[in-house]
Amino acid sequence: MSLSPDRLDRFARHIVLPELGGAGQVALSGAHVALVGCGGIGSPALQYLAGAGVGRLTLIDSDVVDVTNLQRQTIYGEADLGRPKAEAAADWVRRFDSAIEVRVVTGRLGGMTAAQHLEGATLVLDGCDNFATRLAVSDACVALGIPLTSAALGRFQGQVANFAGHLPGESCYRCFVGDAFDSDDCDTCAADGVLGAMAGWIGTFAAMHAVRVLVHGHAALGDPQWGKLHLLDGLTPSLRTMRIVKDAECKACGPL
Repeated sequence: MSLSPDRLDRFARHIVLPELGGAGQVALSGAHVALVGCGGIGSPALQYLAGAGVGRLTLIDSDVVDVTNLQRQTIYGEADLGRPKAEAAADWVRRFDSAIEVRVVTGRLGGMTAAQHLEGATLVLDGCDNFATRLAVSDACVALGIPLTSAALGRFQGQVANFAGHLPGESCYRCFVGDAFDSDDCDTCAADGVLGAMAGWIGTFAAMHAVRVLVHGHAALGDPQWGKLHLLDGLTPSLRTMRIVKDAECKACGPL
């Protein structure tokens, strides 16, 4: 795969980076990212995935745009109120870069549907707001052999990690949180509030982490940092990292 002259111009500031270069940009152009959740995390993540030149995007969200979203979900405006987020997000992508192929899924992923909609992705970036969906997505990624960038946010704290539970010795998201949140009565996070700029920080950090995976093997930037959970605190501010080890008894990525 090669880049056309107009794409070379568009991504010139990427290509001159020794850590990324032309090979890394070609890898991004050939990548397919499935974005689960087009809200507070997904909105800024989408902007920078599209800006990076990811060639194909699948946008998955079951919610509609609400006025309370506009404080942090920066791809939406007042004209989008009441519209399905995935459809409005896809329109933003088409306006931003007509060369990106974009597909919309307006339903919520579950155990039976996750694999169906994620199959074929190079990477899944999950920024959704409930544990049941997160676990269904993680399990599907392990089964399909797809890397997962997981990002979460609450108030002034956030966390981002890359998981590859399908690889020997590497943990998955379920190794991190366990099995307690599979049931329907534990599937939503409490609405404790969130600072808009904090959502931007977590979303862009997640996009950066996704890029690491997408260019892995093609550019020096590509250290995927599997199983390293980065904890971001907006009040201090600070960033610290902890290692998530593989759970030998994990029902998703452990031995059969």
